[in-house]
Order: sequence, then structure tokens, then C-alpha cells
Amino acid sequence: MAQVNENIRYEPDERCPLPIAIGVGFQFIMVALVTMVVVPVVVVRGGGESEGYLTWILFAGLAVNGVTTIIQTVRVWRFGAGHVLIMGPSTSVVPVCIAALSGGGPAMMASLTVVSALFQFVLVARLSLLRRIITPVVSGSVLMMTAFVVMEAIFDMAVDVPDGIPPSAAPVIATVTLAAVVALTLRAPRALQQWIPLITIAIGWAVAAGFGLYDFQSVIDAPWFGIPNTADWPGFHLTPDTQFLSLLPVFLLITLSDAIKSIGDGVAIQQVSRHRPRATDFRAVQGAVNVEGLGNLLCGLAGTIASTVYPSSVGSASLTGNAARIVGVYAGIILVAIALLPKALALLLTIPHPVAAGYMIAIFGLIFIEGVRTVAQDGLDTRKAIIAGVAFWICVGFQNHWIFPDLLEDGIWGTLLGNGLASGSLAAILMTMFVNLTSERRRRLNTKLELEAVPEIDAFLREFAAKIGWNQASTERLCSVGEEALSSLLTHDDEQEAEDSQRLRISVQHTADETIELEFITTSDEENLQDKLAYLHEQPEILDEREISFHLLRHYASSVQHRKYHNIDIITVQVEGFH
Repeated sequence: MAQVNENIRYEPDERCPLPIAIGVGFQFIMVALVTMVVVPVVVVRGGGESEGYLTWILFAGLAVNGVTTIIQTVRVWRFGAGHVLIMGPSTSVVPVCIAALSGGGPAMMASLTVVSALFQFVLVARLSLLRRIITPVVSGSVLMMTAFVVMEAIFDMAVDVPDGIPPSAAPVIATVTLAAVVALTLRAPRALQQWIPLITIAIGWAVAAGFGLYDFQSVIDAPWFGIPNTADWPGFHLTPDTQFLSLLPVFLLITLSDAIKSIGDGVAIQQVSRHRPRATDFRAVQGAVNVEGLGNLLCGLAGTIASTVYPSSVGSASLTGNAARIVGVYAGIILVAIALLPKALALLLTIPHPVAAGYMIAIFGLIFIEGVRTVAQDGLDTRKAIIAGVAFWICVGFQNHWIFPDLLEDGIWGTLLGNGLASGSLAAILMTMFVNLTSERRRRLNTKLELEAVPEIDAFLREFAAKIGWNQASTERLCSVGEEALSSLLTHDDEQEAEDSQRLRISVQHTADETIELEFITTSDEENLQDKLAYLHEQPEILDEREISFHLLRHYASSVQHRKYHNIDIITVQVEGFH
């Protein structure tokens, strides 16, 4: 029986009271806002740009990310996951953005961001073709590496206090905040779970005030409403000179690693947002990455830093137990409001860094574990373990400049490999590609999606079983799986349409001594087969021929996975033979 997530109070499609939705949306933003502000500050000051440009990219970034957060939540056409995923400036691009600003100025950074966004649209359009490369092992590993890379900055924030504050203040404030979030998460009544972020930050803020760590003068001085001078918009660098071409591959690789991370977030948010986890809907994942590409395009056009899905969304949804879509809508509205209300931004920026760090340690701890779960969701064998383990430690080594430190001092290699997330993601991708290239080649059959294709499929599978030396009993099981999987794909209502227009491609591969993997690729709008199999025992007894097929398929197959993309359906079945 599928495990029930008792922590979730509101699923994405459930109605949430307005005050709770606004309050939880505000908490989602508070968790991410410090990073949203710190990233542009680090980039602009590292690149030696003006305070006017910093004001512009803060405004443009918050406005763009607020709009894309709303689109991400409500799902417009093929844009959006339909889940609460907060958008914000990417931490991965910080070093290459600094290099772009130093080498060619804001216009070059904007142009590189636009080109990277176009690359991301191509990537997501072909996501189904990358399913053997961007596997749960790869996306889960990237989620783990993201937590590690961000934790480095969080630990720096934990000890960051202004001059004149006692040295003991930072560890005390961060420790109290962390202890509060842990204690509340473990023991708070369910009714208080969704208010944990606000309560935790309030406790930490009170402790910080006791050490004199507060400054509301900036809030008093800030105007209520304001839009930066449009003269600070940087324009574009349209000449592909040497500096542009040397940075472009690095931008594309980091865009790829951010996209993989967002795929992991798109998978993880689906698992933590419902009472009963469902099979991953990769159409929602495609929608999440599509919005990330749209956000990057808008950020490039606005001259600000590329955006990405914030993994804190997964931790916040898990911690608060609130995944209602209305929460994401209000979170996006709040971001746009903060962009237009400098006084509100100034107020939120008064949150002491140790308070934010203490809370985010817990959030990214949850994200790291969610990455581990994603890696292990289909079972953890030696191959998956070596890919995840080696990629993670390569990320750690390059992020801390422990590997080839002389090579990372400067130049293109330093820019490329000095980013631990990019180097670790590249390592995971290369190892996965090596496994695919060295595996036994798949045999394929193209046919129509119709019951009359059964004899053709049966002959194809018997020929393959004979080739690898399977006995009669194992061969019969394999053929039964092929027949029942085909029956499960067909429906009474659209059978005639399927016979006329739908095609079916079957691929088969011998993956282990006594295991064969079959893959059925077609198009369908039916309910996810993996969900149907998981909850089959709870369904009423119905005289439906397809129900018989579902029962038989579950009986014959050792595992069934169903991935739904736009315009394509992929069912992967593993069959174990008899010894």
C-alpha cells in the first residue's frame, strides 16, 4: 500500500482559507528573499558595477520572478508545474555573471542569459529524449549537490553580524533559530505546522534584538513606492567576440545543471504536495522547466540575473504542510509588490543573517534528504550508488578547490569547473551516458496501437527471449507482459482513433542475468498507469477488461513505471525470468 503523507493539510487543488494562503505565501517568500537579494549584491559588487545598476536588477529580478512564480503555480498552456514553486535568481550563475560583468559589462551578461534561455527551451522540448540521461539518479544527485553548494553560503551568513555586535551573538542567534524550527517541526500541533517559518523567524528576531542587532532606519528612509531609473537598463551585447564565445559554453552548462536541478524539484514537489504520492507527471516537470526558461528570457531582456526554481519550495511545502496553488499565487503577488514597494523590501532586509541561516539549515536539510529519496526511488544498486556518490564528491572537491587547484585559478577551466554544481552535474551526466553507451543495444519494433498487433508483438518478444536463452516459462511470462501492457494502453472510447492514428514503439533490452526491460512509447491522455497499479486494490470491483489487464500486468511484471510528457507516453516494465 502507498505511504500516506499525513503532514499535508492542503493539496494543490484544495481550497485554502484566504488568511492562511496569504500568510503561508509570505512565509515561502521570507525563506527565499534573503538569497534573492544577496545574489544580485554579490554579482554587482563582484563585477564592479554601480549602485544604480544594483537597484535596477533587484527591481527587475523581483518583478520577473513574481510573475513567473504565478505562472509556475497556475500553469498556463505548457508553462508551469501546477505546484507551488518559487522562482528566484540562480546562485549557480554567480561566478560566470561576475566574469561577464568584468569582461563585457551588463550588456554581455544580459545577452548570454537570453541565449541560455533559448537553449533551455530546446532542452525541455526534447525532455522525453533525455530520459535515459536525466534519470532520477542524476536529478536527485543534483538536488543533493544544490543543498551542499547553498549550505556553504548559509554557514557564512550564520556568522555574519555588523561591527560592534558581540562575537557570541551570531552563534547564539543561529542556534536558537535552528533549535526552534527543529523543536516545532518535531512536536508542534498540526494546526501550527504551517506557521513554523513565521514563528521561527520571530523567535530568532527577538533574540537578535536582545543583542542590539536591528536597524530600522533604512526602513524609515525608504520611499513607499518607486521604480528605478530605466536608464540603468543595460541593453545587449550583440557582437559575439572572444569573451562572449568563451563564456557561452559555461553559461549553457550551468543552464543545463539548473534545468536538471529544476527537474529534481519538479519531481520532488509532486511527492511532498499530496496525501498519497502519485507517479511523477513529467508534463508538470516540463512545465516547471519551461517557466524557468521563460524567466531566464525575461531576466535577460530586463538585464538582470538568470532565474531558477528555488529548492526551498520543496522544504517549505513539506514543513508547512500547505501546497495549495493559491499560496503560490499570493507568493508571486507579494514578490511583485516588494519590487514596487522599496519600504517593504527594506523591512524584510532587516532580518538578521544568522536568523535566516538558522532557519535555512533546516530547509536545505530537508532538500538534501529529498534528493536522497529521489536517487533511491527505483532501488539503489551499485551503478546508481557510484554515480550519485562520485558526482557528489566531485562537486564538493571542485566547489572547495580541492581538486586541481592550480587549474582553477583563472581562465575558462576555472570558470567552468570552479562551480561545484556544474562540475558535479557534468560528472553525473557523463557517467550515465557511459552506462547507456556500454549497455546492450535495444531491439525495437514499430507497430500500430491496436489489439491486432498482439501476434506481431508476441513473435518479436519470443525471438528476443530465444536469443538470450530464456526458458519456456520465462518466455511465456515476457509475452504475457507484452500483451497485458498493450491491453492496458487501449481504451474502449478511443480504440478506433488509436487504430487510425496512434503508433506504438516497443524496445526491449536484457539489463541483467534474469531481467528484461520493455519500453512502450505512444501517446495517450489516460490516467497514469503507475498510479492505477498502485491503488488497484482500493478500486471497486468493475467488470472492465482493462482492470483484468492491470491485475495481470502487476502480477507478471517486477516493476512498472509510467512517464507522461506532452504528446508522448512512456511505460517501462521490467520482467524477471525463472531460474
